[in-house]
Amino acid sequence: MSKNTNRLGRVDEELKKAISEVINYELKNPNATGMISVTKVKVTPDLKYAKVYVSVLNSKNLDKTIQGLKESSGFIRSRIAKIVNLRITPELVFEYDDSIVYGEKIDAILKQLNSNNKQQQ
Repeated sequence: MSKNTNRLGRVDEELKKAISEVINYELKNPNATGMISVTKVKVTPDLKYAKVYVSVLNSKNLDKTIQGLKESSGFIRSRIAKIVNLRITPELVFEYDDSIVYGEKIDAILKQLNSNNKQQQ
C-alpha cells in the first residue's frame, strides 16, 4: 500500500466523523428527517470530491431526506472546512447506502427459512 492510499484512508475517516457530527448536531434542514448515519466516505485522489454514503432510518420521506442533504451540502462543506484541516475541502456528493436495509432483508429471510426448517422437523 502506498503512502497516498493510507493518507486517503485517514482523510476518509476524518471526513466521515466530521460530516456525521455536522449532520447530527448542526443541520437544520426540515427535509432531512430520521436518523441519518454516514456509513462511508470515499475521497477522490485529488481531494476535490467526496462521495458520502448515508443510511437513513425512520425518515418521513427518504427521497426528500437525500434531497435535503444535497441542498445542505454547501453548509455541511463550510462547517467541515472549519473542523478538518485540509487545503481543499472536497465537494460533497451524497449517495443513499441501502446495505443496512438489504442486510435486514437477508436477516428476515434467513429467520423465515430457519423457522420453516424447524416446523418441518
